[in-house]
Amino acid sequence: MKLLVTGGAGYVGGVCAQVLLEDGHEVVVVDDLSTGNADGVPAGAKFVEGDIATAGVELVAAESFDGVLHFAAQSLVGESVVAPEKYWHGNVVKTLALLEAMRAAGTPRLVFSSTAAVYGEPEQVPIVEDAAKQPTNPYGASKLSIDYAITSYATAHGLAATSLRYFNVAGAYAGLGENRVVETHLIPLVLQTALGQRESISVFGTDYPTPDGTAVRDYIHIRDLAQAHLLALAKSQPGTHRIVNLGSGTGFSVREVITACERVTGLPINTVDAERRAGDPAVLVASSERATAELGWRPEHTDLDEIVSDAWKFLRSLGDRAHSARR
Repeated sequence: MKLLVTGGAGYVGGVCAQVLLEDGHEVVVVDDLSTGNADGVPAGAKFVEGDIATAGVELVAAESFDGVLHFAAQSLVGESVVAPEKYWHGNVVKTLALLEAMRAAGTPRLVFSSTAAVYGEPEQVPIVEDAAKQPTNPYGASKLSIDYAITSYATAHGLAATSLRYFNVAGAYAGLGENRVVETHLIPLVLQTALGQRESISVFGTDYPTPDGTAVRDYIHIRDLAQAHLLALAKSQPGTHRIVNLGSGTGFSVREVITACERVTGLPINTVDAERRAGDPAVLVASSERATAELGWRPEHTDLDEIVSDAWKFLRSLGDRAHSARR
C-alpha cells in the first residue's frame, strides 16, 4: 500500500514508518519538525517537511494514498494545561482538516495514534476500552475529541479507521528511539541521569497504595507497538471505527524501572523523592484482550530489562547528538 505517515520524524511515527517499509509498503512522511528530528525519518521513506493542515492536506489531495497513519500531535500534558489553545488547534482543528482532505480524496483507511490519557483516573484496572472517558487535561480531551470525530466520519463516509490508545511506549528499534528536546518519559529520563546528563531523577509520590509506594505503569516496547499498526491496517473495515488499547497487561513501578536501569547500565542513579503530581493515578495498566481478539496482536518484547537495554543502546549511540537537560 501507499501510505502517508504524519509525524513520521518523531519517535513513534518514525519507528512505525520503518516497520511499514520493512513490510513492503511505500511510505511518505510529512512532519513540520517542531518536535521531531529529520534523522528520525527512516531511509526509504519520502520526506516532506510541512504542517499536516497544509502540506499534509496537499499531499492527500495530490497523491492517491491507500491509507494514513496519523501520529502528528502536540503531546505534552503539562503544556496542554497552560496553553490549551495550542492543543485544541494543533490536535483537533488540524486533524479535522486532514479528515476532510481524506474524505474529498477518497482515502479509505486511517490509523490514529490515540492515548490512555482519555481515561483520566480509572475506576478499575486493567483498563478496558469501554471504561469511562474522563480526561484530566486538554491533551487527553483533544485526543478524545478526535476519536469522536473519526467515529462520525466512519459512520457517515465509510472510513475504515482504528484508534490505538497507547499506554507507556519505550525502547528503540532499527537505530530509532526517543531523542526529544523536552523529555517527559520515565525511562529516557532515568537513562539520561545514568549518563550524567541530569543530576537526578524525581520520584513523584512514594505513598501510593502499591507494593513499593510508587506509581505503577504499563510499558510496551516500540517494536510491538509498530506491529499493532500493521495489524490495524490489515484488519480495517469500511464504515467501522475500531478502538483498541495497547499495553502489556502488566505494570512496573517507578522504583522497579529505576532498578532495571541500574541493572542494565551498571551505573548508580541518583533519585530524589518528591510529592505526588496532581492527577497521577496510582496504577495505569491496559487490558489487551480486545487487541488480541480483534487484531491478533500479542506483545513479544515484555521483559523490562530488554526494553531498557534497547533504549540504553540507542541513547549511547547518539553521542553529542543527544538532547539533555543541560543543553
